[in-house]
Amino acid sequence: MKIQSLKIFLLTIICYSCQDGPKENPIVKTQHPNIILIMADDQGWGDLSHNGNTNLSTPNIDALGNNGVSFEHFYVQPVCSPTRAELLTGRYAARTGVYSTSAGGERFNLGETTIAEIFKQAGYKTAAYGKWHNGMQPPYHPNARGFDDYYGFASGHWGNYFNPILEHNGKIVKGKGFLADDLTDHGLDFIDKNKKEPFFLYLPYNTPHSPMQVPNAFWDRFKNKKLGMTYHGSEKEPENFTKAALAMVENIDWNVGRINDKLKELDLEENTIVIYLSDNGPNGWRWNGRMRGKKGSTDEGGVRTPFFIKWKNHIPMGISINHIAGAIDILPTLASLANIKVKTEHPIDGVDLKPLLFDDSVKWKPRVLVNHWQGKTSIRTQEFRLDYENRLYNMVNDLGQEHDLSAKLPKLRDSFTNIKHYWQSESVENTVEKGERPITLGHPDFVYTQIPARDGIPHGTIERSNKWPNCSFFTNWTSIEDEITWDVEVLADGNFEVELYYTCPEESLGSILELSFGKSKLTSKISKAHNPPLKGMEHDRDPRMESYVKDFVPMKLGTINLKKGRATLKLKAPEIKGLQAPDVRLLLFKRIS
Repeated sequence: MKIQSLKIFLLTIICYSCQDGPKENPIVKTQHPNIILIMADDQGWGDLSHNGNTNLSTPNIDALGNNGVSFEHFYVQPVCSPTRAELLTGRYAARTGVYSTSAGGERFNLGETTIAEIFKQAGYKTAAYGKWHNGMQPPYHPNARGFDDYYGFASGHWGNYFNPILEHNGKIVKGKGFLADDLTDHGLDFIDKNKKEPFFLYLPYNTPHSPMQVPNAFWDRFKNKKLGMTYHGSEKEPENFTKAALAMVENIDWNVGRINDKLKELDLEENTIVIYLSDNGPNGWRWNGRMRGKKGSTDEGGVRTPFFIKWKNHIPMGISINHIAGAIDILPTLASLANIKVKTEHPIDGVDLKPLLFDDSVKWKPRVLVNHWQGKTSIRTQEFRLDYENRLYNMVNDLGQEHDLSAKLPKLRDSFTNIKHYWQSESVENTVEKGERPITLGHPDFVYTQIPARDGIPHGTIERSNKWPNCSFFTNWTSIEDEITWDVEVLADGNFEVELYYTCPEESLGSILELSFGKSKLTSKISKAHNPPLKGMEHDRDPRMESYVKDFVPMKLGTINLKKGRATLKLKAPEIKGLQAPDVRLLLFKRIS
């Protein structure tokens, strides 16, 4: 096949325009249905009773599939940030600049159009409550990406799920109760307040991501339970971890039930589309339909998720669709169902799934879905998966990917390999590299900017509390030669009131901190001791790998004038009393002029 012909073939099979255009369906009469988009964090395809797991019961989530449409082969990316970017933009995450899950690499590029922006422009009220994981500082913050209201944490994981430190539209606040319940409470309140106008509610839960914390009422169902369905592979299943994960999923199910009840109470079921999915495969070796791989893997078990869509009296009930689909399809599908035209700066990779919702026998052209993470790329067709090592599997009868067919079907393997290489050349090779995008500070349209330890670099004796940076803090600051730095770009001149979230023992009172950016500088003395113990372990159902946390408190460092431009933000301690300077969780900048 000539190169030009190959390119045309590959573009045809990969691009979103390969499908037939959506046909009008007389059932769809509502012009602007409400949207509730619910996403679990680290829940596997197998973590539902709907999919055959007898270890747990998830009647409320199952009901979304039973009373709506279930996609049996729905694909996301292997980890959190890229899946969220795809859901929000309808484009493969590699094309949008996502290359990591922390320290800025989780952000997708400016200029990408989000689903929230599209619905907001169409007159919807928009809100997101939960784990964002696509950028903390404006213009990457959810409030800058189309969401009118945001409550939760913008980082990748959190260290405590009971009454944790959170944010509300950039302002630091205290959570109330168990986090998943608290997020749902905010969602219910949003539905109540906007019941008479169209709304778009995004609920990205933080569970069952570790740390494995869950209220007693749910844990008690599992702590002494014998698991009837277990992981099939040679790797050892951490049984206690599995029990905690399943208990967390049952808690999500309870909260989904609360949402369903609210829609019934307000008579909104017939005017509300509800979607449920997860962001990647399971976060541990547990029963997952005998698929190969878990979170982090581009194999089937790492990227297949449940996907249910319900719209009472509009979408048929109890339909199961076998056509492959993915997170990139959510934006065009919801816009189509809501009769909203999509205008984006960049071409969307996803397709409109609406025709399948009403007629599974509709003519549907072959397509390829791509899974990619940290240099490993796998592609999925309706029948086959080519893994990152170019091994070929028939996924109709070999979900466990045990029988490599590449030697038997070399031409098919080679054609899929060409598709993969072409996609990589068009996407991965043009992605953002670490260091190209600094941390942004002081967007003129937003009051608050958080600069957390997560995004900083420790120097000297200073240590991060854990190798996983997302919910970490800096400690062991023992020398006046030490410093913490952030690669920062100030977006507009201004004066900023700065608060430090810190802990400090009594003997370190009087230590002096110095914050500088370019020629601007302020100094402040630590005048109040606050030395709480590490916490989190008292709620953990299974030992964690992430950092424990503390109850950090704010202290005003003063006001600093920052000039637009890129430079290094530095925090130093020119005078240290006692054994060490304060532990540092984050800096909060508040624009005051």
